[in-house]
Amino acid sequence: MQLQVQTATQIVADINGHIVKSGAKHYNEWYVGITSDIEQRLFGDHNVPRANHWFIYRRGGSDEVSREAEATMLEKGCQGGGGGGDESSVFVYAYKITVGTKE
Repeated sequence: MQLQVQTATQIVADINGHIVKSGAKHYNEWYVGITSDIEQRLFGDHNVPRANHWFIYRRGGSDEVSREAEATMLEKGCQGGGGGGDESSVFVYAYKITVGTKE
């Protein structure tokens, strides 16, 4: 599946909307990060279930766009750490933290 390239503002709006839709009361119930390989990072490294779980990912136009969106979500209170990834890290992802996920 090819994702449409979005601006940092669009990515943040989509993630915010998804968090609100999930019913989360606090941003710290969510983890946010960037990656070049969404399959490995989200479903492998973080052990996020593909079904019946709250997660979202979007594609930025560059790693700078993705880093900007990530930084905004971290400022809002999401868990995670900035500074990861490399110049190929164009995906921003967020997921609801549960007992089975690995932060």
